[in-house]
Amino acid sequence: MAKRSFKVSTFTPVAVADTTAMTGAGYLGLQGGSSTQLINLIEVYMGGQAGASSPSIMIVARDSTVAVTPTALSTGNSDAALNPSTAALAAPPASFVTAGTQPQRSATLGLLNLSFNAFGGIVRWVAAPGEEIGILGNTASLGEVSLSAFTGGTPGLTGAHFIYEPF
Repeated sequence: MAKRSFKVSTFTPVAVADTTAMTGAGYLGLQGGSSTQLINLIEVYMGGQAGASSPSIMIVARDSTVAVTPTALSTGNSDAALNPSTAALAAPPASFVTAGTQPQRSATLGLLNLSFNAFGGIVRWVAAPGEEIGILGNTASLGEVSLSAFTGGTPGLTGAHFIYEPF
């Protein structure tokens, strides 16, 4: 398959505890498009846009409760193929920032701590070949990954993207 980019131009992460429903437009979520779809998460990037110091405890984790009825992306957010000749997927993954029922970050399946200062700071995680984060299916706890703020700190305005490859 072909690599894709899920981009959110600007958002303010909303800090939540593990196993607590996330707040719409305060996180990024990526869910498999079918019960058997495999996705490799290759890159996570965040760029700080805050106007003052904003230490942000940002976590990439599997979700123990997955989003139900993810909402279509709105202006400023997009999910697009990196290669222009990419064929449409029969079961496209769901990239979202809000849903009818919000996801909950797992207390035991945290994957990355990407803490940074959103006052102009940047953080970029890129998987080494063979060490990509896998997403399998579209149910808890392997079928969805999110980028969200953990309690503590003062999350600030941020732009972010995921680079991923569905199979």
